[in-house]
Amino acid sequence: MVRYSAAAFLAAICMLSSNGSIGNVGLVRAAEMTEAEQAAETAAANAAAEEMIEAISTPYSPPEGSSAFAYEAEVNKMLDIVINSLYTNKDIFLRELISNASDALDKIRFLSVTKPELLGDTPNLEMKIEYDPDAKTLTIRDTGLGMTKDDLIKNLGTVARSGTTNFMKALKESETNDISQIGMFGVGFYSTFLVADRVSVASKHNDDDTQNVWESLNGESSFHVGPDPRGNTLGRGTEITLHLKEDAEEYLSPYKLKEMIGHYSEFVTHPVSLRQIKTIQVPKEKDEFDEEEEEKKEDGDDIEVSDEDEAEEKEPEMEEVTTYEYEQINTDPAIWARDKDGITDEEYQEFWKVVSKGDSAGDAEDWTHFNAEGNINFKSILYVPSEVPFALQSGNIEMMKPGLRLYVRKVLISDEFDLMPRYLNFIKGVVDSDDLPLNVNRETLQESKIVKIIKKKLVRKALELIRKMSQQEMPADDEADEAEVDADGNVIVKDDADKKPKIHPYITWYKKFGLSLKMGCIDDSANKDKLQKLLRFKSSKADGEDEFVSLQEYVDRMKEWQKEIYVFPGESIKQLSESSFMDAFNDRDVEVLYLTDSIDEYFIGNVREFNGVKFRDITKEGVKFSDEDEDLAKRRNKVYADKFSPLTKYLKKLYGADVSRVAISKRLGRAPAIVSSTEWGNSANMDRIMRAQAFAHGVAPGENMMPTGILELNPRHPFVIKLLESIPDDGETEPPQSVKDNAWILLDMATMSGGFPVRDPKKFAARMTRVLKTGLGVESLTLADEIDPPAEEDMPDEPAFEMPDGFNMEDLNLDDLDMN
Repeated sequence: MVRYSAAAFLAAICMLSSNGSIGNVGLVRAAEMTEAEQAAETAAANAAAEEMIEAISTPYSPPEGSSAFAYEAEVNKMLDIVINSLYTNKDIFLRELISNASDALDKIRFLSVTKPELLGDTPNLEMKIEYDPDAKTLTIRDTGLGMTKDDLIKNLGTVARSGTTNFMKALKESETNDISQIGMFGVGFYSTFLVADRVSVASKHNDDDTQNVWESLNGESSFHVGPDPRGNTLGRGTEITLHLKEDAEEYLSPYKLKEMIGHYSEFVTHPVSLRQIKTIQVPKEKDEFDEEEEEKKEDGDDIEVSDEDEAEEKEPEMEEVTTYEYEQINTDPAIWARDKDGITDEEYQEFWKVVSKGDSAGDAEDWTHFNAEGNINFKSILYVPSEVPFALQSGNIEMMKPGLRLYVRKVLISDEFDLMPRYLNFIKGVVDSDDLPLNVNRETLQESKIVKIIKKKLVRKALELIRKMSQQEMPADDEADEAEVDADGNVIVKDDADKKPKIHPYITWYKKFGLSLKMGCIDDSANKDKLQKLLRFKSSKADGEDEFVSLQEYVDRMKEWQKEIYVFPGESIKQLSESSFMDAFNDRDVEVLYLTDSIDEYFIGNVREFNGVKFRDITKEGVKFSDEDEDLAKRRNKVYADKFSPLTKYLKKLYGADVSRVAISKRLGRAPAIVSSTEWGNSANMDRIMRAQAFAHGVAPGENMMPTGILELNPRHPFVIKLLESIPDDGETEPPQSVKDNAWILLDMATMSGGFPVRDPKKFAARMTRVLKTGLGVESLTLADEIDPPAEEDMPDEPAFEMPDGFNMEDLNLDDLDMN
């Protein structure tokens, strides 16, 4: 294969003119040269150009003494699989090489436990990475198990031969085109051809006296294996050298490499070091000739040296020197691989800072460290933050990135892997499994059955961790920390009334993360029951700011006759507690849960019940109380319905489409009327939320979206009784305007009490104007004439006070003034 460098070839051609002489750049200088000088320079230029062209046209030479082995599968097909089916990110090549090196180091470490002599003269198990900007190479070297010549042929040739062929066959025969099995064929090494034109692998195994080298060009159908011309330079292990493509020279940047190595090898057991190239200034060393001349000058009698010259030290001549220094990148410990009994809380908190990466302030609230065993084995540490992550503070849960890092044998696969449902994205931690394939892309691995099993176990562990947090005992008082002393050093004894009520740590945490748990009840039907037990609510019997009740506590103290969990959605606790809807519940001492989060109604609409007890929105129709005699209640309701039938018919005719129905209420206490929602319609609170949406389709600007509700009348209220008496008995006579206004005002009052806005503010204002006119005895609304006040005499302007010329306030001595 002939390899050309476009830049070098262009440089060589530019050195020659069209007639074989010197280029145009030197025409001006050539005019001043003699013919002999021109001829000599032209000959030198031609020779240099021919030498350069010959150098760049030299075909590739395999390692001396190596033999060629053919791939049975075409490399182009293999690379097409690697690039298009496996890896969408070129950076992955470094992850693959680090993983392979880590495996080789683990193998020799395991074997050396029973045979320490295997380590020989290379006892340090480590990985070193070097970059060479001049040669444009990147080298990854390990002191692992190493490979023999047969291993090189088998591992780096047979894999591509049989593995690719079988993979292509399996892919064609598969009905689903599932490529999750591709990790079984070990093609990760070939990701190096994403960035390299040529790959060289030198390796030394204890069972082979010779260090061998494997080499292949990108795109060729064969590879070469033979003895390494350099001899045994490794002692033991493997060295992979990538001759980078022109578009991959970014991997020669020490900053880029340091970031990538830290990303993929942060918790690899063995040290991973990067060789840093630094240029420093050092005093230039003098050669022997210069030192002898200096000594002669110092010994000469004819040299006069002044005191001034002796005082002045001559600054040494400096020169640039290139130094090489290895820096270990992976300094963080993989504590999940250790026995949890030997890890302190301080170590867990330090590791929390590593995995959280500053995404959440404060320490971890709690954590769980476990080993999952069974069909799928993995180790994990899950953290629950104490503060809401910054990404979640915006209120958009979709913006929250996944918080778990997925490792395979301590090699990072992804730090943005969806191992948790979105409502648990605030959970941070690590997952490390030996059962997952390394060399697959994130999208493919996401659909793996193994990953689905891992996700299921992780969710169960996370919910169990939160459940334990909720069941923790209330921490004991620390009187020493809370005690206050006076000026004399005496302890100030506080009254019980002055002491702040203790807050359970879970309540403090829940106030920050409760919305996520409610979202889980909507999204995760499989864990809905577990999540509901973790929820806490404000209620009509929880007055304190930090007093909350669980659903189980509510059910345990329900009235004997109570069959439903009563909930009241609204905007604020104060507004809900003062609502007319609460009158009947307060009279019966029935507890009601207040729902003030925007997500609450979506939650109630999806879960519908808790442990078989249904939720009942008290702002909707159908609320019944079973605390009285059923037969008496039916007879009483029938009498009320018959008595107020003329009024309900008239009001429905008067209101028209503004109400869906007018009925006699069975649950009102002191309010004359209220507007409730239909059982399957939107409540007033949900209507408020929907109208506030910034992306509401099908609604013209300014259009009122308020649904029509049910007007419930209180048959015992004087307003309703008086209105009934004001309606003509014949049902045909038109009542006076004042009666109509009163009826509309009753609806307006009920609408606002129900939480709905007034449907037509203009008509509402007109009605209230007429009521005020009657109540104040105003005969006409004609405006009074403008007043005509008498003209005031012009007052002379105060004279302006001017300071005399030459006067300075700073010269005034105020000490001489008698201020008394």
